[in-house]
Amino acid sequence: MIDLLHQGERKVVRFAIEKALEKVGADKEITEKDAEALVKVMDKILGVYWRPELADGIKKLVTDKDGKWHHYFKRMVRSCDRDILTNFILNVGYEGLYRGRKTSDKLAEENDCNIPWIILMDPTSACNMKCKGCWAAEYGYKENLSFEVMDRVLTEAEEMGVHYVMFTGGEPLVRKNDVLKLCENHPEIMFQCFTNSTLIDEAFCKEMLRVKNLIMAISIDGDEASNDERRGDGHYAKIENAMRLMKENGIPFAVSVCYTSKNYLDVTSDEFFDRLIERGAYVAWYFHYMPVGAMAVPELLPTPEQRLHMLKRLREVRAGEGGKELFCIDFQNDAEFVGGCVAGGRRYCHINAAGYVEPCVFIHYSTANVNEMSFLECMQQPLFKKYHENHPFNENHLRPCPMLENPEVLNRMVKESGAVSTDHEAPEGVDTLTTRCLPYAKNWAPSADTAWDKIQENKQAKAAVC
Repeated sequence: MIDLLHQGERKVVRFAIEKALEKVGADKEITEKDAEALVKVMDKILGVYWRPELADGIKKLVTDKDGKWHHYFKRMVRSCDRDILTNFILNVGYEGLYRGRKTSDKLAEENDCNIPWIILMDPTSACNMKCKGCWAAEYGYKENLSFEVMDRVLTEAEEMGVHYVMFTGGEPLVRKNDVLKLCENHPEIMFQCFTNSTLIDEAFCKEMLRVKNLIMAISIDGDEASNDERRGDGHYAKIENAMRLMKENGIPFAVSVCYTSKNYLDVTSDEFFDRLIERGAYVAWYFHYMPVGAMAVPELLPTPEQRLHMLKRLREVRAGEGGKELFCIDFQNDAEFVGGCVAGGRRYCHINAAGYVEPCVFIHYSTANVNEMSFLECMQQPLFKKYHENHPFNENHLRPCPMLENPEVLNRMVKESGAVSTDHEAPEGVDTLTTRCLPYAKNWAPSADTAWDKIQENKQAKAAVC
């Protein structure tokens, strides 16, 4: 009965999404009445997860014809495959943020542990490239998760409320046939691949259009010169080709950017943003360089001034007024919007290609393996319990990470939990890693505290005016 109720509700929600997208695509007038109706539906569906202050934002989004985000949304609806957009909203919004979150919150309370919204999973450690600063290169190229294990883990995770899965690697499209089979087996999950783009061709675009629940995030690190310096000669041309193919096929896609002390200006220039928008990107994930593994290059860590530039520039770009029609997510500087560090299963976790369940894609320690344990048991491992008990790791959400900005915390949690290095090629003790991070943490703290105080002052001033 519960399943029948769910499927009936899902059909109703799908119908409403399709009708809304159809209206936007046909350029029919979206009235204040339409906006009010949408807000009421959101309020009814999301309940305690609905933040009332979002109502004004939604109304402005759908009715402000001259607004940046209104134009952005219309461009997306008119340019992209309607079924992929529908499945994204349905799976990530309705299934993940509504039904799934209720399930995961209940399980988290019952088991006194974290239950994630998102899983990052490495189907393989194999890759056809070896880019500087890539965490995946630390694992070597020998590991693969079996299809049966991935399928079982996703079934368990789905029952726990997870409806958004990101594939990393290695290069996940080395296993593209298995990725597609997982999409078929789990139509109520939205899948995303972080990819170097080299294995995206016309045939694969047709497959993405067939399964309707798979999108890409293409790794790119600036203009042709700076990108190819890190990823190899000729790689930028392959990125351009992949983006062209997806745009021509109406497939929405994101980009993934690792910013460093060397490329931070390149990846925040007007030219870079404009080029991405022209090529068809809608979202840009920005990741702070992390000094992980034997091949880490601490010199690539941004200085405090450079990180402050990233903080200011990315918020400027995505602001409702001005900026660019590109939604930028700053993985290290946006912690205030999710209440601090999201790792350790609090919002997400990472499963590497050997099956070890790690707190973060950048933190390679664990005592749990999906080849030997259920996904719920992995969430209850001692290291994840420590994450659950110690969060937040800093009240300043510009210093959220227990590794990069609070290395003494990660050091203590790893030792207290008995977690071990999951890098079998070159195991790295937690003392080595955290000692490497200490100078950065110390240098960043004064600037972060000043910037955080300013953010709080601005919020208070805005609240006083309202």
